[in-house]
Amino acid sequence: MKNPITLIILLLLLSGCMTAAALAGSTQTNTSGSNTAIEGGYTSSAATTYESGSSSNSTTTNNSTSNTKSAPPSASAPSYNSMTQDVCAVGVSMGIQTFGIGISGGKHAIDENCERLKLARILNDFGMKVAAVAILCQDERVFESMIQAGTPCPIDGKIGKDAKALWSKYDHERPDYNTYVKRMEDRKKADEEAQAQITAELDAMDKVQAIEDKKLENAKK
Repeated sequence: MKNPITLIILLLLLSGCMTAAALAGSTQTNTSGSNTAIEGGYTSSAATTYESGSSSNSTTTNNSTSNTKSAPPSASAPSYNSMTQDVCAVGVSMGIQTFGIGISGGKHAIDENCERLKLARILNDFGMKVAAVAILCQDERVFESMIQAGTPCPIDGKIGKDAKALWSKYDHERPDYNTYVKRMEDRKKADEEAQAQITAELDAMDKVQAIEDKKLENAKK
């Protein structure tokens, strides 16, 4: 009877001494453009005690960390369209995107050259041909082409030679004033260089003539 009782007691002692523990944890943090997850923290331990008094211990720890970053959604520039086909407004929009922020915007812009063409066409349809030319002459390219053609743009109700005289008197009112001033300065510089070259050539001719005259004088002596 003693052997079975002793065996049962030993089994109870062994079952009470054997233990196991496991701990696990997971932490995750989400922000705009970033996803950080910390996983793991798993720890296990085991201890075994034998009847003879010897023991065995083991411990295992496992930690893992991951950090994933992603760009935020792109900023899309809005679209701006003309309501009808008979307007001179065009849509302008733009957007900029960085990793942390995106900005976009848009607006309507007036095409002045388009307006000028429409107004000139309407005035011409009404028979106002001089007025139509006058409004086109607000463009410096048209103004310059009219000057080059010998038909100056109208000014103060004057056309032809009278208009040319007024434009010469009030040249600061020209649409191409800056280009005109630069062209006049370039022409003045070119004229001065040409005059200097002519003067140098005349001086050289005078020197040659003086040498020839001196030779003739020496020959007569």
